[in-house]
Amino acid sequence: MSSELSEKLKLIREAENLSQAKFADLTGISISTIKKYEVGIMEPGGVTLRKITTHEVFKKYTLWLMSDETNEASGQIAPALSPDGQNGTLSRRSAKKVG
Repeated sequence: MSSELSEKLKLIREAENLSQAKFADLTGISISTIKKYEVGIMEPGGVTLRKITTHEVFKKYTLWLMSDETNEASGQIAPALSPDGQNGTLSRRSAKKVG
């Protein structure tokens, strides 16, 4: 039994080049729980999703995680679009003044 949320959590972890142990350390979620999510034994609940989506490293995936949508202009991406892994999203804004 594998859920879409479980698969997404694994994709996020892998996009950031994190081991399960490091992901557990960053989020405060036990490694045994993360393993259960990734193999589909358990499904993440609201508290878990909040821990992940409010963490600075993972905020950029919130929209995709919850709705399958992205908004690159506002920094909301999918793991496949992550250009720089653990360093956050790159700013695509120019310092040039417009207008």
